[in-house]
Amino acid sequence: MTLPRHIAIIMDGNGRWASGRGLPRQAGHKEGVEPVRMCIRESMKRHIEALTLFAFSSENWGRPGDEVGALMGLFVEALDREMDELHGNGVRLLFIGERQNFPVRLQTRMLAAEGRTAANTALRLQIAVGYGGRWDIANAARTLAGRCVSGAMSPADITPETLGQAVQLAGLPDPDLFIRTGGEKRISNFLLWNLAYTELYFCDELWPDFTEAGFGTALEFFAARKRRYGLTDAQLGATR
Repeated sequence: MTLPRHIAIIMDGNGRWASGRGLPRQAGHKEGVEPVRMCIRESMKRHIEALTLFAFSSENWGRPGDEVGALMGLFVEALDREMDELHGNGVRLLFIGERQNFPVRLQTRMLAAEGRTAANTALRLQIAVGYGGRWDIANAARTLAGRCVSGAMSPADITPETLGQAVQLAGLPDPDLFIRTGGEKRISNFLLWNLAYTELYFCDELWPDFTEAGFGTALEFFAARKRRYGLTDAQLGATR
């Protein structure tokens, strides 16, 4: 079976899972930790190169304060609890997004986790926090504009390739497979630059209910796709 090199996931449905059981939304976020562990395990078992998870978007700052506060606490708790195992299994951890609005103690833990796992090669795990696709592209454009002002490059040097080297996932292959749980069929400002030719898979399971079987179904969907990248079937056949 053809497998993706890089999978990106919007982990949607934690709040609805909790509300449907008469629980506070925070209970859904806690329950959603196990599917994260499962996706990491399954990715490593199948030798998938990279996994990017959308944990907290730039728009999520507008959620109720108690939910945001609970999420911040969950991030810190998860980092403290999971770090040894991730590192021991050879996972390289990277946080993408705008960090300055996060509590200082969480920013410190993010930086320490990245430094500790920097040499690991078994799986590259990106956690998108405070992330928005439009912010990512604007930030990359700002970086290139600064290089132009400094004389390090000229506007004529700005190409899709140079901009791609300035976005948050620079240095990684673009995601081959995008998964969104929870029944919504949109990408919600996630990795707008990188999803240009990604296969999009949507499922109805709420994130806490996403299992190994669901992960496997997504991989089967990907394996059945014919990826043309703008070419015709005849052209694809000629290149094989």
